[in-house]
Amino acid sequence: MLLKGSCHCGGVRFSVRSETPYPYLWCYCSICRKTAGGGGFAINLMGRAETLKVQGRQHLAVYRARLSPRARTRSTGRRHFCRRCGSALWLWDPRWKDWIYPFASAIDSKLPVPRERQHIFLDAKPSWVEVPKGRGQRHFARFPREAIIDWHRRRGLVG
Repeated sequence: MLLKGSCHCGGVRFSVRSETPYPYLWCYCSICRKTAGGGGFAINLMGRAETLKVQGRQHLAVYRARLSPRARTRSTGRRHFCRRCGSALWLWDPRWKDWIYPFASAIDSKLPVPRERQHIFLDAKPSWVEVPKGRGQRHFARFPREAIIDWHRRRGLVG
């Protein structure tokens, strides 16, 4: 599926091919939550890095998050955002150089609706955030064992 996305001001537009377009993975870690998650979480997708096309690169900036508030060590992940309006766009990490992880909030294409949601890094969730419970809601203190591609494969959703 071709995902098309943009920032709020329209200065950056991008597209990327994704075999894993279901926005099922809600991350409550402090980095995702504070850089991209107005609802207390961010939703990450996955796309093939070699297919990324960007218009408005001059408006891009990159943030490398501190791994803890007092740490000098920074994440290897590069969070791309629009320097004009601040919209979070995607994450790229050299450890997984074949992939980029666009934020669902930046995608303009119609995304498929998942039947299940996985809520991850709940040990970092603030007290004011209510996590959906019930059928189709799975909860994890940290990362689940299943990778994004494997989640899609197991459900026959890779396309």
